[in-house]
Amino acid sequence: MRYRPLGRTGIDVSTYCLGTMMFGSVGNPDHAACARIVHSALDRGINFVDTADMYSAGESETIVGKALRGRRDDVVLATKVHFPMGEGRNRSGNSRRWITRAVEESLTRLDTDWIDLYQVHRPDPDTDIEETLSVLGDLVRQGKIRAFGCSTFPAEEIAEAHHVAERRALPRFRTEQPPYSLLARGVETSVLPTCQRYGMGVLTWSPLASGFLTGAYRKGRPIDMTTGRPALHPARFDPTLPENAAKLDVVEQLVEVADDLGRTLPELAIAFPLAHPAVTSVIVGPRTREQLDSLFAGADLTLDDATLDRIDAIVPPGTDRYRADGVWRPVSLTDPNQRRRPVAGRAAGVVAERA
Repeated sequence: MRYRPLGRTGIDVSTYCLGTMMFGSVGNPDHAACARIVHSALDRGINFVDTADMYSAGESETIVGKALRGRRDDVVLATKVHFPMGEGRNRSGNSRRWITRAVEESLTRLDTDWIDLYQVHRPDPDTDIEETLSVLGDLVRQGKIRAFGCSTFPAEEIAEAHHVAERRALPRFRTEQPPYSLLARGVETSVLPTCQRYGMGVLTWSPLASGFLTGAYRKGRPIDMTTGRPALHPARFDPTLPENAAKLDVVEQLVEVADDLGRTLPELAIAFPLAHPAVTSVIVGPRTREQLDSLFAGADLTLDDATLDRIDAIVPPGTDRYRADGVWRPVSLTDPNQRRRPVAGRAAGVVAERA
């Protein structure tokens, strides 16, 4: 296992980060089996574990907390805050009110006194970034977190957060966690260069592109749309849709690249993000021990320039073959009122609704 500095935090982390989104009811509900995955990862040199409060409604954090008993000091533990936790108002977002409560709940579930990296899971258009940075700085001073970062922030919001931190003398985001894969290279355009400019650590998610880079979905082979991810997200997997057919075409070309290296497609997919100089660690999120074993088979793979040139010819730098973040979209795209001039009645209606 290789290790890299996590930005300028002074913390060294493994180039593989164990992601635990699949621990709990949405993936593997067997707590003991998940703990064995954690222990196997640690035994093989991984010292970086990433989770989030919203994964299986807190169950993932609970599993991780139990699995790390007796080994906590050896692990750089990361979790996230933002998405709704439970019913009712003010139980989500990036406000001081919610973060102050959410961090205590995460500490309890994780059975730890501190979190090494606390990440804001998504931007919050309703909360001033100054408020978010201020409360996160307070948590650092209180010793509840060691450093904090953001996840899936566009480059302009990362830059704005740094400008606000400088103007207000506040601590700044130290890391970013973007989606990045052979099929989703959009972050190369501005997010990764922005992270480099500010000396941020980068831990990337979804290197297997929602399963398209596992080799399980191939052109000309039937896809069972009744189970697994295809059943949950049919629009992402239906091979009759042009965008999915295009992904399958690209996969076939990438399989050829992997075959010429004597490697599997997943091994190529995991190695690709780590070839970018901005990337610190790539998050691998196995559901089973067998999946973890298969991912470790490529831990020694480093892509040379010739291979990267072939990949560039198949998927040009900075381009996305699919919209990588299926959970969050900017409010400028999801709220029509953000794109339309207010007219009498409509603007008033918005105010009345929020009131």
